[in-house]
Amino acid sequence: MNRDEIQRALHRIQRYVRQTPITGLERGDARIVLKLENMQRSGSFKARGAFNSLLAKPVTGRGVITASGGNHGAAVAYAAHKLGVRSEIFVPTITSPVKLARLREYAAAVTITGSVYAEAHEASLIRAKQTMARYIHAYDQPEVIAGQGTVALELETQAPDLDTLLVAVGGGGLLAGCLAWYEQRVRIVAVEPTRAPTLAKAIENGRPVDVEVSGIAADALGARRVGELMFPLAQRFLDRVVLVEDSDIAMAQALLWSSMRLVVEPGGAAALAALTAGRYRPAAGEKVGVVVCGGNADLSKLAQLAGSPG
Repeated sequence: MNRDEIQRALHRIQRYVRQTPITGLERGDARIVLKLENMQRSGSFKARGAFNSLLAKPVTGRGVITASGGNHGAAVAYAAHKLGVRSEIFVPTITSPVKLARLREYAAAVTITGSVYAEAHEASLIRAKQTMARYIHAYDQPEVIAGQGTVALELETQAPDLDTLLVAVGGGGLLAGCLAWYEQRVRIVAVEPTRAPTLAKAIENGRPVDVEVSGIAADALGARRVGELMFPLAQRFLDRVVLVEDSDIAMAQALLWSSMRLVVEPGGAAALAALTAGRYRPAAGEKVGVVVCGGNADLSKLAQLAGSPG
């Protein structure tokens, strides 16, 4: 994985995805730039990797299949729908109704199975062997990682003077793409929920390992282990991993709504939570980028967090 692959990915997908905007957020002496991937097509950055995977190689009439906590599945279903390809998506029971509605909106065949992503993933692999459909992994596939890396490519053109970039981690596809693009030209900090510390445990063990996952962001950041492809990039280029509590995430999610009217799901607010909860403390004048990675929020829960009557 390298910058050339990410540039080729952007060339493939740019007619199908949005160049999402950036906006500033005042927080103490730090200068904070939010990259608003919650405004991306299908509701998250995942559309980038999905389109790149479908466009990089021809797809047969058997279509594509994947497993997802919701956002990757929605992205694959959306991309397949736009490109006239059949899609089949396996999701766990924790997937939110909002994300299930997205899948059905894009005409995907949906199977709900298993309590977490890993169990849905295993079931989808069995189905892929039966149908011979092309499997699109949620995060551990070169084409997917290159697509996600276009977030960093865009951000560098929009905010070329960043000192630090905060990126939420589930399986690590977005983080891998950002690390591959920036290498060490920008300090990159990974952010994980304390109840889904897959990268932190991988670094502690020197290799990806299975971790029990739960919490409010588990449908987006609930992979049991990080990807094999991203881990060497993390070992080489990552500055550190920061852990945040569910309550930190909820507060960041509420802040984005109350102060900026941004609809962001818990996983999408996790990176910002590192700042708002003081888990990452920037130096005075430090310019910090934050990827707001998903907007497929349950509006009733968001209203409760923000103290709105709904």
